[in-house]
Parts: sequence; structure tokens; C-alpha cells
Amino acid sequence: MSSLRNHRVIIASLFLPTTAVPGESSPPTPDIYAREVGTTVATQDLGGRPPAFKHASSRSIGSTPAPLKSIVDDLKSRAITPITTPPSELNPFSKFASLAPSPAGKGSISPSSIRNMDVSLAKFQPDPLHPIRVQRRSSSKPPRYPTRSYSNTSSEPYYFAPNIHCNGGLKNAVDSVKERMTNKLWVGTLGSSTDAYNTELKASIDRRMKESHSSLPVWIPDAEFESCYDEFCHQVLWPCLHYAVPDAPKTKLFFESAAFKQYAAVNKRFAEAIESIWTEGDVVWINDYHLMLLPLLLRQSTRVPALASATIGFFMHVAFPSSEIFRCLSVREHLLRGMLGADLVGFQTASYARHFRQTVSRILAVEALPKGIQVEYGIPGGAREGHGRFVDVGIFPMGIDVGALRERRREPDVSYWVQLLRQRYSGMMIVVGRDKLDEIQGVRHKLEAFELFLKKWPEYQGKVILLQVALQTTESNELAAGGVSDVVARINSAFSTLTYQPVVFLHTQEVTFSQYLALLTVADAFLVTSLREGMALRTHEFVECQDGRHRPLILSEFTGSYSYSGFRSCIAVNPYDTHGTAKAIYQALTMSDEEALSRWEDLHNHVVTQTAQTFVISFLTRCLRANTEHTIQTDLNSVPALNTTLLLPRYKHSSRRILLLDFEGTLWRPDMSRAGLLAPFVPPEGAVELLNKFSANQRNEVWLLSGLPIKSLEQVAAKAPGVGIVAENGCFAKIPVQNGKGGVWISMVANLNLTWKGLCVEILNYFTERTPGSFVEEREASVVWRFWTGPTDDCADRQWARRQAAEAQNHIFDSLGERYGLRIIPGSNSFLVLPNNISRSTAVGAILHPGGPAHSPRSSSMPDLDVPVSGGGGDVGFVFAVGSDEKLLRRLNELDNAETVSTSGKGTDAKWKLDAGDVGNMMWLFANSP
Repeated sequence: MSSLRNHRVIIASLFLPTTAVPGESSPPTPDIYAREVGTTVATQDLGGRPPAFKHASSRSIGSTPAPLKSIVDDLKSRAITPITTPPSELNPFSKFASLAPSPAGKGSISPSSIRNMDVSLAKFQPDPLHPIRVQRRSSSKPPRYPTRSYSNTSSEPYYFAPNIHCNGGLKNAVDSVKERMTNKLWVGTLGSSTDAYNTELKASIDRRMKESHSSLPVWIPDAEFESCYDEFCHQVLWPCLHYAVPDAPKTKLFFESAAFKQYAAVNKRFAEAIESIWTEGDVVWINDYHLMLLPLLLRQSTRVPALASATIGFFMHVAFPSSEIFRCLSVREHLLRGMLGADLVGFQTASYARHFRQTVSRILAVEALPKGIQVEYGIPGGAREGHGRFVDVGIFPMGIDVGALRERRREPDVSYWVQLLRQRYSGMMIVVGRDKLDEIQGVRHKLEAFELFLKKWPEYQGKVILLQVALQTTESNELAAGGVSDVVARINSAFSTLTYQPVVFLHTQEVTFSQYLALLTVADAFLVTSLREGMALRTHEFVECQDGRHRPLILSEFTGSYSYSGFRSCIAVNPYDTHGTAKAIYQALTMSDEEALSRWEDLHNHVVTQTAQTFVISFLTRCLRANTEHTIQTDLNSVPALNTTLLLPRYKHSSRRILLLDFEGTLWRPDMSRAGLLAPFVPPEGAVELLNKFSANQRNEVWLLSGLPIKSLEQVAAKAPGVGIVAENGCFAKIPVQNGKGGVWISMVANLNLTWKGLCVEILNYFTERTPGSFVEEREASVVWRFWTGPTDDCADRQWARRQAAEAQNHIFDSLGERYGLRIIPGSNSFLVLPNNISRSTAVGAILHPGGPAHSPRSSSMPDLDVPVSGGGGDVGFVFAVGSDEKLLRRLNELDNAETVSTSGKGTDAKWKLDAGDVGNMMWLFANSP
């Protein structure tokens, strides 16, 4: 994390964490950040202009606006009323506040204080006469953990307040590392109407937002924003990313949406805003599906050409569908190419990352590898046009700030509401849910499963309630949720009594965060039935709040959280299987304490390990590393050509010298045609002669680094016995013969499980049948697939072969990679599969280790592979490495006495570059020196 202190992080998200609200001072809200959503404020006109910055209020689901009845209301009226959306009062918990005494002790909260709080909050009811610009909140939750409010200390006609539309998970994650990420700047919109604001007012907000809240507002015309956000983001992208392609007649809007122009315009305005403040060394972190075009727009910047090499990361907070879904979008290529402008594209789960790689491979016909995407076309229109580049694809599961949540749980009002809820629902079991009220969250599926549970196990009628908290959304989305109000009314009509109402349905503006934490604490089960979702962080909150009770979690298998092994200890359900979900509810409520504790411990271990801090640190660190690697690959001209005038004197005056020479492509240019590859190996005489010349000098220790199998390199060893050999890219090493000792092969993989080879060959045989001219090479500890042996021009057949190779690599990596610990090394016409942590670099590290043959020439063993090369100092005066293995050359640069020479003809981190055709002549200059 120390490296991040040297960089400013520009965080681009559609909504800023803080917004500007018209008025001279903030209203007396006691818990403005703790409220989930719906913190409403009174507004004032600005110089006769229409009021703006109105916060979203809940919309009615049904046609008849009747208030939702709580259990107390039901007891008073003794009537069952069909359920619709929210009650008129802001906090329904206050209805039964008088049922429990105030907790004694310092800092306790009395029922009277709660009632006074409600009276003060009631002054700020939503204004139904003035609609707001943002009709639907963003996909993520607003910030909740900090308790803070802002006041207006200046004479400006506005004040700052938390933005209820912002990505709360991201905001909390960033705040969790604020002591280590001290220099940051948020870029986003205010989330409300801004057309009425003049230039002077915008400039004032810009200045104060930057000074007080490290934020830069992006000013977007209301009509443009509404078309982008309400139409394209939430009627096209949101359904597509969540596997919800609409049926007719909505399909025309989905497939032919004209709002993409506004979506592109909004992304362009973000790019212009970032261009205005970006400086060398800044890290740009772009978040979520609202800004998928932004990475490429920044790379293409003509206003700031240096952005072509800037550090840019893109993180998708929601799901990413399979290619069969994403390909339905008419603007699919624009969106994918936009994301590929980043150095790193991050996802919540491995399946989402795999879907992205496969989608890019199939739609853009580029090479998708397990680590990322090889973009051959470079950046169209940008500074790197015509040059290939690599885009890392990584997995970064988001978590919660466990420490902040624990601090909130210790507050007196949480304990008060826990006590109150336990007394109010004494003798009952509580199933809690919290979801956005749209069809993706599966609220209807949850209610129908609960209804079936009450029917199948009637003994639980009157003993179990479902307390469902619903996040705000629009009326159209609530209707799309499938008539949730009708299902609630049906359940309550069928099972309610004078003293029992099975479903309590609340909206988040009716529940403070303290009350929500109390619900999680007293819950006997937490039920999530999402049809598709990224990381369900509310499940993490439930697990942490259950410290002490350890009740089970019922989780949809279609959430990102379920894909992690730690969350496999939940009760998994298919939300489309109503009977299965009903059975899971019964299992949760009847689970023994011992089993519940065992499951909770597994869940809790994941929650406290994969935290918000881990998410931020790992993503930004990986982003910086990816940019460094990409920048190196594009800077070949800055590497000087090998200067023998400087190096030969050092070589001559060194008492001990180690030479590390690549075989293929450096000392020997193999015939890469199919006939040449299948022909028996014959050692090249010129290379053997050069090796013998080097090894004849007693001051030299020569090592030949090769990817060939042992059976081929045995012929080289027979003709040049004094040369040490590394075979199969580090899987085996042969100690050089000195004074009649050595000459034995040592396995670097002796303790590894190699049973994966048979499975790998079987997969590659499948692809070989479908790729003309390809064949498989099975070696002792590795496997090579030669997928192209024809001409090097980019013909249609070669493109097909490369796409097949990408598919094969992804299939091997997904099915065998994690299970057996494998890595894949891609090449232009082939790729190699071998065990993790085995490479030429690790072999050289073992050679240079103080206990290795470089220091003990008579040693017949090799030390542990995972060692630094710094041991190569000491009595070795000169280490000379010539080859194209960038990882090895970069590692050897750590030695003060090492000279590294790259023959790859590409960007390199080596100290020198040398054309592969000139290697022989240059090496003979050194070999002929004493």
C-alpha cells in the first residue's frame, strides 16, 4: 500500500458521495448518513429559479395508495388491508416504542426521544409536486456506517449533504483506507437537477466541493442525463447485465435504443472533466456500467496526449453476462472496446471475468487469455494506434468495513432496538430480507416461497414472520417486480389473525440503519433470492451481526457471494424453485445450534478476510503493476543497443563469470514449419561450438536455458558436457560436468502432481480435431499445443486458430488451472502449460543461490526454487544473461553485477537490446576474450 501514497487516485463514479442542497443550513436530521435512503429536505428557490436537488421519494406500487399496516395497526383496526407501499409516517418502529422500557445506563435512548426525533423528521416529508431528475437510484447501496452531517458555515445559498444515490459500497471501501490513501479526488454528478444553476453558482460549488470534500462535479444537462441514466443504463444495460432481456414490446427499446448517444455524451463529459485535472502519476479508477466508454475516451485524448500511458483501472460492480446475452446489444463493440482502454478490468467473481474474456474473444475476435486480453489493434485513434497491448482482467470481490460495522453495533440505539424487537416479537421466529424492489432481486419469488412454507408446515403459522425491507425504486420497476403488493396482500389475507401478520413490508425510508442492524441481530434467518447479483454485501452485514447467535443464511446461488468457498456454508437455493426455497426456510428455522455455529464460522471467516480494505488495496496495487508492465512493453527505443566497448573490459577482468544463454530464438533459430517441428532434433553445430568455447574457459560457468524436452537436450549435453542445461522452461536442470562430477538431471517438479497432463492432452485433442494443422507435444512435465504452423500472415485460418487457442487456454485454466496449480505461457503460434512457480527465472534463482551450483560447482542438488537471486553476488563477478524471457531479465536486474540483454525485439526491462541475427557475432567476441 505504500506505493499508493505516491499517487493521487481519481475515482470516477456516476454519483458523488456528497451533493449540494439548496438552503442556508442543513435540516436537523440526527442520523443523515445512517439512514438507508430517503433523507428528504425542504428546499428553497434560488433567486426565483425552480427548486432543485430534491431527493427521491418512494412510489406507489398499486393504483390505490393505501398505507402499509404494521402489526400494531392490524391489532387496532382488526382488519386486513391489501398491502401497497409506504406508510405516511417516516418511522414505523416508533409505533411500538412504548412497548419496552428505556434501557438504563449512560447514553440510552428513551421512547420519548424517539418520538421527538420522528416529529422533527416529519417536517421534511417528500414534496410530491416536484419530481426529481434521478428517478431510480444507483445499483449500489448508499453510505451507512459513518454518522455525520454537514452544516453551511458560509453565506452560499446551498449546503452539502450525503448523496443518497452514490455507490455506498465503493464509498465505504474508500473511506476504510483513508489513512493510507490520503490523496484522492472523486469525479461524478450531484444526482439532481442542475439546469437552473448559473455559471457563478456552479463555480462556487466546484471550488467548495474540491476544498471540503475532494470532489469534482461533472455538469450534465438534465435531459441528456435522464436519457442516459433512465433509458440506456436502466432499460438497456441493467437488464442485459443481469440476464433479463425483455420480451416484446419492450425489445425494440432494448435492441435499438437511441439513448446510446446520450450515454456516450455523458461519458465524454466525464473524460473532459478528468482531462482538466489529471497530472502525471495519477491513477484513474473508473467504476461501474454507467462509464463503460470512459477508459478508451481517456486513452484517445488529444487534449492530454499523456493519458495514452496513464494508469487506468475499470471495475464492474454488477454482474457480467455470458456472450450469448451480451451479443444481443447493438452497441456491444463500442462498450467492449471502451472497457479495453483500461490497464486493468476488474470483476466481482471468476465467472463474470470469464464471461467478459469469452465475450471479447467472440465478438471482437481478439486473443483472450486467462490473465487478460491481448488487444492487437491497440487503441484506435489514440497514441498507441497500430501497437498491440495487453489488458489485465482480474477478480476483486468487494467486502464490508468490518471494524466500522462493529463500531455501529456498539451504539446504544442499536441495543435499544434489539431489546425492543425481542420483546415485541417474543415467541416468534423472524426471517429478514432486504432487497431492491425490482424483478432482478426476486422479491416475488421470496414471498411465494414463504407462502408455500406456511402451507406445507402449518404448525409455523402464527410463529414465523417475514420482515422484508425494500429499497426505493420507481413505480414502473415496482410493477415490473411482478405484483409484489398482490402477493403480500394474499399471504396476509390467508394467514393473518388478530395477533399475527405473517409479512411485514417496510421501505428503507421507514428504517434507520440502527434499526436495520437490530433486525439483522435478532433475525432467525436472512433470506436472499436474487435472480442475478454481484456481491450481496447485506449478507456480509448479517453474518457479522450474528456474532453471538450464529443463525443461518439462505442465499441464492445466482449471487456473486455464493461463488466464493467461504459462502458455500450458507443454505443455497435456486430462487426459481419455490419448493426448494420453502424447504430451505424450514431447514434454517429447525437447524441445530451446533450446525448453525459451524456454518457461521465458515461464513464469518470469509467476511473478516475479504474486507473493503482488501478490495481497494488489491485493485489499485494490481492496476499500478499492470500499467508498469504495459508501459515497459511500449518503450523499446529507450533501451540502448549492446555496447561491447563497455562490457568486454568487465568480462575480461572478472575472476568468475556466469553466462545464462537462451537457446531457441537466441543461439538457435528453429524451423517453425510443421515439417521442421515434427522432424527429429539435431543440435546446431555453430551453437554447440560456441558453448564449448565458453565452457573451456575455467573462469566461465555456462548455462543453456531451453524449453525443449530432456530427450532433445541430451544430444546437446553429449556434445557440450561442460555446459549446464535448463530444460522444459525450468522443470529440469542438468549440472555441468566438472572434474568428472556432475552431469546428472535434477527434477524441479519431483514433488508435484502431474496427473493433470492426461486431462490437458484430452482437452487439446478435442481442439486439435477442430483446428487444421495443429498438434500436441506432450513432454515430461509440460504440454505444448502448436495451433498454427502455416504462414505468419494474418489470414482467416490463422485468426480461427488463434481464437481456438484462446478458447482452449480458457478451458484448461478454468477446469484444471486452480485445481492443479497450472500456468499458461502464450506464444504467437503455440502455448505452453506447466506447473505454477516453475520457470526459467526460478531455475536461475536456484542456480545462483548460495547453496546452488554457481557457488558450489561440485553440488549435485538444487536448493528450493522460491529464493531471491540476490545470492548471485559474492564471488561471482559478472552475470551475463542473453535472451527473451522478460521475467528472468527483470529479476536479474536486481543484481549489481548483472548485465541483461534482450533479443525479443519488443519492449523490455533489460539493460541492453540486441537483434537476434547479431547474437552469434557478438557472443563470439566474448568467447574469444581471455
